[in-house]
Amino acid sequence: MTQKSRIREEAEGFARAFAEAGAVPVETDLLLEAGPFLDLYGEDIRARAYTTTDPDRGELMLRPDFTLPVVRQHLSNGRGAARYCYLGEVFRMPPTGSGRPREYLQVGYELFSEGDAAAADAEVFALFHGLLSPLGLAPVTGDMGVLLAAVESLSTTPRRKRALRRHLWRPRRFRTLFDRFAGRTEASAPRRALVAALKARGAEALMAEAGPEIGLRTAADVRARLDILAADAAEPPIPQAQAEVLDAILSLRETLPNAYAALSDMSVDLPGIGPAVTGIGRRMAALEARGLDPASLAFEASYGRTSMEYYDGFVFGFVAPGRPDLPPVATGGRYDALTRRIGGVEAPAVGGVIRPEIALELREGPT
Repeated sequence: MTQKSRIREEAEGFARAFAEAGAVPVETDLLLEAGPFLDLYGEDIRARAYTTTDPDRGELMLRPDFTLPVVRQHLSNGRGAARYCYLGEVFRMPPTGSGRPREYLQVGYELFSEGDAAAADAEVFALFHGLLSPLGLAPVTGDMGVLLAAVESLSTTPRRKRALRRHLWRPRRFRTLFDRFAGRTEASAPRRALVAALKARGAEALMAEAGPEIGLRTAADVRARLDILAADAAEPPIPQAQAEVLDAILSLRETLPNAYAALSDMSVDLPGIGPAVTGIGRRMAALEARGLDPASLAFEASYGRTSMEYYDGFVFGFVAPGRPDLPPVATGGRYDALTRRIGGVEAPAVGGVIRPEIALELREGPT
């Protein structure tokens, strides 16, 4: 049997287990309309996906992920509780020189449930935990809802909050913006020079000296941007106490119960995270009800920040200890906001995917 056949056999084993857990097998097209992906993730998705153009259908994308097309199928069939599983190729453009595959199998499980979110999270996590336990993996959990709530709780402008939310999945850019909004660092030299000129001379004078219109931006676009820069420069920094709480959240790495206790304490100073923290407590109880010890689970508040941007609540992964060269064997999480953005309806959902070729390597050793 070839290695490719062995990987597919490994994937089919996981898919059968998902079906036995009540999931309906589904398939999606290999070539998908690029528009929905670009609407959700912006132009950044082009750096990770393979695109082409069709004379009738317009811009298309080789399937980078199953979740989005499965959500669209679910919403087209009406709302309600449902479980789906799938198996097929996905295509991702890896970092240059990384040696990672550009095409690989993905097998996954998605749960749509309008009931108890904590119970649904625990169901999906416990299913993955049980299937992957023979591989000796290290599970890690997190909660993007805490970070999103923390950003929303900051005493700053809606525009700054939108910028921080947009870059939450880009840690370096987020840190640059957050430190500037908190008054810890200055803006770049060109930005400082432009703001100084605006204060000294005003937007009208700068526009008058700008010369003729060229490029795609109109004079009105440039003027609007100048007004935004001037208004932002006049805003006070994020209060130091709030900035310190967010720093503590971002760096939090503990066992799940200890993380819950720490976040509960932080919610005193940043009350907006309270509902998300309460959700973690309910999830711990649901995990215990399924026979899992929360104290055995790691919690990293920043976990999931480099994944696709649809996770907005519970996130999890399973990694191979001592193998930092390998990506996670499995990842998943909750993506309620994605269903609202796609269909404009509430269809709470949580799911995850497994990389069968990595699971096989760990099970049998490298070829």
